[in-house]
Amino acid sequence: MRTTRDRIRHAVMFEAVGLAIVIGFGGWLFGLATRDMSVIAVVSTTLATLWTYVYNLLFDRVMQARVGHTRKGLWLRVGHSVLFEIGLLTILVPFIALYLQIGLIEALLMDVAISLFYLVFAFGYNWLYDIVFPVPETPRP
Repeated sequence: MRTTRDRIRHAVMFEAVGLAIVIGFGGWLFGLATRDMSVIAVVSTTLATLWTYVYNLLFDRVMQARVGHTRKGLWLRVGHSVLFEIGLLTILVPFIALYLQIGLIEALLMDVAISLFYLVFAFGYNWLYDIVFPVPETPRP
């Protein structure tokens, strides 16, 4: 199991590397100034973090009230993830459209592209992180 210190290093490095790539490559890909791409990336990351907290809190409270627990099976986890992404799109797309003064469809495409990047990036980053910083083996009782 990873330590708290290791988890913090993992999260900080994930965000720093991810933002650097999104700002540099995303600016080029979308034809945006570094400043504009930086605002989009940093605000999106901040809103996603806040949404994660609020969404999970609300979801768990609803589950607790309706079924008396917060255990999630496979299909509930799928629904949880889909609803999370729909909520995040609802938050981010209008922000991107307003900030860049573009249409909602263009903002949606930009947000989907960034989300797809993070999907692939998270897979590769976590795999590489586990190689560079392997999980310490703990003896089994």
